[in-house]
Amino acid sequence: MTSSAASLAALEERAYRIRRLALRMGEVQGQGYIGQALDIADVLAVAYFAAMRYRPDDPKWEGRDRFLLSNGHYAIALYAALIEAGILPEGELETYGSDDSRLPMSGMSGYTPGMEMSGGSLGQGLAIAVGHGLGLKRKGSPSFVYTLFSDGELDEGAVWEGLMSASHHRLDNLIAICDINNQQADGPSGQVMAFEPLVQKMGAFGWHTQRIDGNDLAAVAAAFDTARTLQEPRPRMILADTRMGCGVPFLEAREKNHFIRVDPPEWQLALQALDAGWLARQQARKATA
Repeated sequence: MTSSAASLAALEERAYRIRRLALRMGEVQGQGYIGQALDIADVLAVAYFAAMRYRPDDPKWEGRDRFLLSNGHYAIALYAALIEAGILPEGELETYGSDDSRLPMSGMSGYTPGMEMSGGSLGQGLAIAVGHGLGLKRKGSPSFVYTLFSDGELDEGAVWEGLMSASHHRLDNLIAICDINNQQADGPSGQVMAFEPLVQKMGAFGWHTQRIDGNDLAAVAAAFDTARTLQEPRPRMILADTRMGCGVPFLEAREKNHFIRVDPPEWQLALQALDAGWLARQQARKATA
């Protein structure tokens, strides 16, 4: 196995573990934004285990890269990544969504180590990321600011103001990821508010733009590498097309999976399906090694 293949295999294991941790948290409440956690796990695996600089024992380290979760309802996914990264203890997942937990159902920076912003009200993350990027520039910091938002947030005018201001200020330390899963509370995102053609629109706003399969780890890793190393004074956008419920076929197949309620026996079925897929990929890799 080559070093690049080994690195990709390590990222695949991280993504699998993030999905598994999210499912275990979902089981605590019996419901939640599991579809989103499963769809964005590959992006989070690359962000936290191939791209970002941080210190697990010092979440406020000044030299860290910042990760701003605009879509606060994806918090269950970010908690899973923070647990996998060693920033949060795994034992806390049993408190998910409970009273006095550091893991509320919507991300809140005052509660959770490693959570850089409170994102319950959608459409704000990109503008906040612009502020972080400007601040780091004025400090002379080499740190990057990452922000994750969803296609449903494109309904919000503040997102487009953030796009304009980031380009105006030439924020080459800002990397935005838009999760395009075509789902929001009121229906398919593209039908609630048409947003295509996104590549052309982002380019017209002055962003270096890549569109990828967000559940293809190799494509995600390559896009992050390009965004980090690009020698152009402008912000960077990664448009990630993802599948809600990715990794658990019967959840992927649900017509409505923005907020999933799962019957008690199905949580174990979901974990078994995820584990079976992981085992099959491992066996296939050994067979071709």
